[in-house]
Amino acid sequence: MASNVSGTRHHGTGAQAESTWATSWTVAAAVLMTFGGIMAIFQGIAAIAEDDVFVSTRNFTYEFSLTGWGWVHLILGALVTAAGIALFQGATWARMVGVALAGLSMIANFVWLPYYPVWSIVLIIIDGFIIWALCAPRRESRA
Repeated sequence: MASNVSGTRHHGTGAQAESTWATSWTVAAAVLMTFGGIMAIFQGIAAIAEDDVFVSTRNFTYEFSLTGWGWVHLILGALVTAAGIALFQGATWARMVGVALAGLSMIANFVWLPYYPVWSIVLIIIDGFIIWALCAPRRESRA
């Protein structure tokens, strides 16, 4: 009888369960965007300060100024973090902006490979999960 009581609370079309699923993917993307954005901000600050953490390889195809890339990562990280926070608050524009910014972040981290390869690969993977979570089909949008 106790199982019937808990089962009868959610009778109807099941829209509440579908909304929870969609919300969980959105929350996962928002968490990843906030984390990735904050890490990009730290990456940018370290590059602007010309810290000894970064080692650049010679004769790499994409040779750019470390300070210039620091500013790119700092600004892009701030934008990704702001979009992640907006996604937490339920802003509808944050989904499309999040996909675009995660794509730009993937490109920036690809070009950043000669300076910090392991961390760049980690952030590229995180950006891929962000794009997937924001573009995953949602059952509630079909109705």
